Amino acid sequence: MSYIVDFKIVSTVGLGSSPVAEALAGLRANEARYFMNKYKHEFTVVPASESQETLDYVNRILKEERDIEFAAKPLETSRFQVENIKIAYVFYEDGLSINVMYTVDDPKPKRAVGFKLSEGMEIPKELEGKFKFARQKSKLAGTIRGSYFVIKGEY
Repeated sequence: MSYIVDFKIVSTVGLGSSPVAEALAGLRANEARYFMNKYKHEFTVVPASESQETLDYVNRILKEERDIEFAAKPLETSRFQVENIKIAYVFYEDGLSINVMYTVDDPKPKRAVGFKLSEGMEIPKELEGKFKFARQKSKLAGTIRGSYFVIKGEY
């Protein structure tokens, strides 16, 4: 069952099993606010158990590009297109959020994987020492730590 993320009233719906559920809910709401403000797009998530295709897509890119496989349990995903950008998200139980942004019909394609860590979570061992994380303040999510890498292959 899908859920439209409300960024005005932050809810932990679907994220209750996370030890950092409140912070992860704030991070998810922060993403929802961004897409509503920039693209007038309602950010909708579905349980990971109902979105194997999205999980496979994100996992394939992580594995093929950087040989990364996360041990954390995926809780929710989101997949959509705004303008010429295909976007996929996975929200994990440990507080990690991954997004894949992939432009289509662009002479200079922009393609990247972004990682965001919820406030209060440790850097996942799969990312330790491989990425530097920048800090960003958010009214909805507290302090978010983020990093990314550019996708080189075609997916």
